[in-house]
Amino acid sequence: MDQKAFHHALKIQKDHCIGCSHCMNICPTEAIRVRNGKAELFENRCIDCGECFRVCPVGAIIIEQDDFNKIFQYKYRVAILSAVLIGQFPEDVKTSQVYNSLMDLGFTDIYEAEHGVDVLKESLQEYALKNENKKPLISSFCPAVIRLIQVRFPALVDNIVLKHPPLDIAAIYYKQKLIDQGVDESDIGIFYITPCAAKIAAVKSPVSEDKSPITGVINMDFIFNKAYTSIKRGDYNSCTECKRERLSPEATVWSLTNGEADNMNGRCLAIDGVHNVMEFLEKVENEEVKDVDFLELRACDESCAGGVLTTTNRFLTVERLKKRAEYFKETEYSYENEPKSILRYSEYLEDCMVINKIKPRSMMKLDINMAEAMKKMRRVKEIMKCLPDVDCGACGAPNCQALAEDIVQEQAVINHCIFIQKIFEKKGIIDWEQSHEIMKNIWGEEKLNRKC
Repeated sequence: MDQKAFHHALKIQKDHCIGCSHCMNICPTEAIRVRNGKAELFENRCIDCGECFRVCPVGAIIIEQDDFNKIFQYKYRVAILSAVLIGQFPEDVKTSQVYNSLMDLGFTDIYEAEHGVDVLKESLQEYALKNENKKPLISSFCPAVIRLIQVRFPALVDNIVLKHPPLDIAAIYYKQKLIDQGVDESDIGIFYITPCAAKIAAVKSPVSEDKSPITGVINMDFIFNKAYTSIKRGDYNSCTECKRERLSPEATVWSLTNGEADNMNGRCLAIDGVHNVMEFLEKVENEEVKDVDFLELRACDESCAGGVLTTTNRFLTVERLKKRAEYFKETEYSYENEPKSILRYSEYLEDCMVINKIKPRSMMKLDINMAEAMKKMRRVKEIMKCLPDVDCGACGAPNCQALAEDIVQEQAVINHCIFIQKIFEKKGIIDWEQSHEIMKNIWGEEKLNRKC
């Protein structure tokens, strides 16, 4: 069955790339190769985790966002932000100052995504009870993890909770709230201020939906720098009125590691960092881990506080948000006396909360045809017997296994391996000039023409 292509927020600027291979070596899904001295992205493998963005020493990898001026196409410009944005600011900056500075940037409404938690958490418990046969249930919160499972662990897609994350719930609610107030839907723009690339990709090409409730996405580092500069200068309009509802203590830390798992029943584990997640999912796939009811899996260290588009140290962000949650806990309003407006839409949101069945992408398989895939797998094993198994990366692939797979997919040849080249030279199969040409095609002429 044909599937829509993944949208990728991560882009490689070839003019800036120096072909250093840092990105190739860090990529958890082996989605990057080096060709002609430049990094190349295998888009069908990329999960937009942003690890390559973190390690690029020259800023050749960027994360595309929507043009900020796009917000002015709408009469009602709603900023949906993560509590993590509030946690970016020093403790002497008030939440009201952040809200006011965002209003001055052009937004008409501001709403924190974690408000969706208050509707979601009970629904998650009910879902868990109805799906006890699918243990461990896997959170649908992190889009990078969802894509990782689709691509690398397709056998586990049925374990993913089929519920929208708080972000989508908050966006669906706020749009409907404005519509119920008489606002024309075409006048409403919902813009998410994102801490990571994967959520941009999830908005542009939702995993199991035709369309996201989010209109556009703006990078958190861009907004933080704009807002914090305005606050430090004191040139924002402090009289700007922006109605805001405080988050529940649970919702305040939902985006952090253990924020979700702490609210689920049974044996629940929270794992952050994409490489840690991969290691654990391999154990789950191999049935080495049993009796786990729920997995909260996040691609970034310290979850969204460690997103690639955050600015502040992630541990300071976590500390601030935990203090904020504790403050809310100590001064908590009675929901019976002051019900949150989103709770009035619980019945409506319950119907909107369900997402369609998530399908495996299986982009890392060798062939669609099972018989052909088996032949190629045997061929990979034969090639691996010839390769040195040192994973040096000199071939432009991250390891020998990846090179062998590239060879059977006709994306590389065996003499890309530097060791095979030397063997071929010794046997007279190729000469020095041919060997030099091979390396030039991988690493570029500049690296091979340096004066020593």
